[in-house]
Amino acid sequence: MAVTGPHTTDLPALPAHPDPETDQVLDSGLLHELSYAFGGPFHFLLPHRFDANLTASRTALRDAGVAGRVYYAKKANKAAVWLERCAANDAGVDVASAPELRQALGHGVRGEHLVVTGPAKSEELLRLAIRHGCLIAVDALDELDLLRALTGDGAGRPARLLLRRLPPAQPHSRFGMPDAELTAALERCVRAGDAVRMEGFSFHLAGYATRPRADLAGELLDWCLRARALGLPADRISIGGGFAVDYTSAGHWQTFLAGQRPEHYHARKTFRNADFYPYHSPVAGAGALREILATVPANGHTTLAARLRETGTRLLTEPGRALLDTAGASVFRVQGVKDRDGYRIVTVDGTSLSLSEQWFNSEYLPDPQLVTPAGRAHGDGVHPACVGGASCLDSDLLTWRKIRFPARPRVGDLLVYPNTAGYQMDSNESPFHDLALPPKVVLDRLGARPRWRLDRRPAL
Repeated sequence: MAVTGPHTTDLPALPAHPDPETDQVLDSGLLHELSYAFGGPFHFLLPHRFDANLTASRTALRDAGVAGRVYYAKKANKAAVWLERCAANDAGVDVASAPELRQALGHGVRGEHLVVTGPAKSEELLRLAIRHGCLIAVDALDELDLLRALTGDGAGRPARLLLRRLPPAQPHSRFGMPDAELTAALERCVRAGDAVRMEGFSFHLAGYATRPRADLAGELLDWCLRARALGLPADRISIGGGFAVDYTSAGHWQTFLAGQRPEHYHARKTFRNADFYPYHSPVAGAGALREILATVPANGHTTLAARLRETGTRLLTEPGRALLDTAGASVFRVQGVKDRDGYRIVTVDGTSLSLSEQWFNSEYLPDPQLVTPAGRAHGDGVHPACVGGASCLDSDLLTWRKIRFPARPRVGDLLVYPNTAGYQMDSNESPFHDLALPPKVVLDRLGARPRWRLDRRPAL
C-alpha cells in the first residue's frame, strides 16, 4: 500500500540517464546472488565504459590535431581494474602518494606514463618518482630544491618536472606558485643543468567551467615560450581535470533545484542548491575537453588547439570522475523498514561512508533503483522513503531525501545507486563498527549471464 501524507506527491525525482546495459545487470539476478555471497554491500564495475571514456578523450585531442596524453586521476576510485585498463591502453595515471605510485607500477603502468601531482610531496614519493622517470608537478620552491638534492643522491637520472602555477583568479588556492616564485623556479631549473628536465607547466583549478581552463592554458603557453628562451625544453602543459559528469537530464535537474525544500527530506534536512554537485552539465567529459580546445584564450587570437599546434606544445589532462562516467554502481541490501508520518525509513546493510558526496556538504542525489528478487521494481505508486545506514549514528543516512519508490521496499530487496564509480564508492570509506569495506566486483561480460570477478589490489 502506498504511503500518503503531506508533500508525498510533489517529491521531485532525479533519475539517472537511461542505461540499458546496467538495467540488464539489475534484471539478471546476479546482484542478489552476490549480496548473499558477500553478506553486505558491494560495488560493481564496468571496465569497458572506462575504455570508451578514455577513447572519447583521446579522440577529442586527435580531432583537434593536438598531441597529448590522458592521465587517469587515481584518487577518483581505488579499484585496481582502472590501472589494468590504463596499462592495456597505454594510458597515463595521475598519482599523489607513494602507495598510489607503487600500485600503478605494480599493474604495469610505465613510470614515464605517471604524473605525480600531490602537494608538499614526501621525500619517499619524490625519490620513487625520480627513479622511475615519472613526471612531477612541482608545487613550491623548496620542493624544487629537494628534487635537485635527490637527483644528486644516487638517482642516476634527471628529475622530470612541470612547474605548477598558482591561478591568478584563485589566489587563495594552496596549489602552485605565484608569478614571482615561478620566475625564480625557472632560474633554478637553468642553474640545475642536467639534474632536472623542466618539461612545462601545470595548474590546479577549482570548478567545472571550461573558459577559465582555456584562458589559463593560454597563459601557460606564454610561460613555455619564456622557458624555451632560457634553454629549457618546456614542451607541454597540463590543464588537470575538472571535466564534469552529466548524471541526469536538464529537465529533471532544473525541476529538482526549483522544487526541493526541507519537507522533502528526513528530519527537514536542508541543503543549499549552491552546494550540490552540478548533476546536469550540458558540456561534460570529453565534450568539455573539446570545448576547451575550441576556445580562444583571453590572451590570444586563435583557438587553444591552434596555439598548441603552432607552438609545438603537448596537452596533458588528468580527469578522474569523467573517465569513470557510467562505469560502476553501488548495491545495498534492505535490512529494515519502518513507517513514519507520510514516508518510510529504509535501513540498509552498509553505511553512508560508502556512498558520499560529503566534500560538497551534500549527498549523492541520483535516485537509487529498487531491485526485487524478480528484477527492477515497476509501478505507478508513490512510496516515499529515505535511506539510512546500519551504524548507530542518527546522521548516518545514505539519502536524506525522500525517494519516490514505485513499490514498497522490503527486507531482502536491493537498492542500486547508479553511476557511483567517480569518487562516491570509496573516497570516505571506513570499516566503522568493524563492518567490512564493500568489495568491488568487475563485470567483464554483460548479457543474460554476466561474467564477474573480484577486483584485487596487490599487497604492497
